[in-house]
Amino acid sequence: MATITNFTYDEIRIGQSTTFSRTIDEREILLFAAASGDVNPLHLDPDYAAGTRFGEPIAHGILSASLISAAIALQLPGPGVVYVSQSLRFLRPVKAGDELTARLEVTAKRDDKKFVTLDCEIVNQHGKPVVTGQAEVMAPSEKTTIETPVLPAIRIGT
Repeated sequence: MATITNFTYDEIRIGQSTTFSRTIDEREILLFAAASGDVNPLHLDPDYAAGTRFGEPIAHGILSASLISAAIALQLPGPGVVYVSQSLRFLRPVKAGDELTARLEVTAKRDDKKFVTLDCEIVNQHGKPVVTGQAEVMAPSEKTTIETPVLPAIRIGT
């Protein structure tokens, strides 16, 4: 098992940054649809999507944005963080097979509440931004190192 360690509020510095990458595949799009209930045919039906401006199914925007959440939870600040708010702007479609990289940068700190503001950008494998936004989180005050859990195998289909 791997371990992850957080950054406490006092350790976090303006300009500190991190990245988190993941390839979005068709299986993840199906799992997200099942978990969220968002079965928009734009994401799941190739025939329907062929008639749209995208020409093929695209990933749910929030699935792409979930890389920001993962980067916050696993890396900056890491375990013990509390999400307070998130603004998002979706700039380009994401398709199965796209490799996305979330980039976070600390832009402000608020001492009275231990809030940290992060500029967020997700780019595709071509370096083109697909999602931008800003997150506000409450950073942990205690140092923590945890073992990452092993996720269960998930089967699609009957």
